[in-house]
Amino acid sequence: MKTTAFIAASLDGFIARRDGDIKWLDDPRHTDVGEDYGYTALTVKIDAIVLGRKSFEKVLTFGNWPYGTMRVIVMARSPIDIPPAIAEHVQTSSATPDTLIADLASQGLKHLYIDGGQLIQSFLAARLLNELIITRIPRLLGAGIPLFGPLPDEIGLQHVETKAFPKGLVQSRYEVIYG
Repeated sequence: MKTTAFIAASLDGFIARRDGDIKWLDDPRHTDVGEDYGYTALTVKIDAIVLGRKSFEKVLTFGNWPYGTMRVIVMARSPIDIPPAIAEHVQTSSATPDTLIADLASQGLKHLYIDGGQLIQSFLAARLLNELIITRIPRLLGAGIPLFGPLPDEIGLQHVETKAFPKGLVQSRYEVIYG
């Protein structure tokens, strides 16, 4: 099973403000009109999206469901309400990352997109994340929710490529090396 995290962070390493606000990501000073920064290219390769609960709740505030008919698994320790309009494509799981991977692999899935700061950290800690695609936004938040937190061991990253975009976003792709 291949697992890929695709996420944006401020230059100082935050994925959201302290209150969870991510509106700064859409600032026109940083957004290249018509550019999706590789998102579509990634989504055509994946079998499902695994979202953390907080990320799922944030996505619900966007109005339109951005994932269409893509299968989405929301990781949550307690029950959550799934709106009826998306219930056919969204499920919840309280499994550990390794159990989730084993279950989805047994169903024939081969590539997952992992999204959400805490979820990415838990997949890294379980040594189950294979690829990191991080887009750095040219903004310093000064404080907020960090992309990375404490890990049980150091984790190596093999740089694969970096792309710079006209308004200053820089996207780097890394292969995660454990051991």
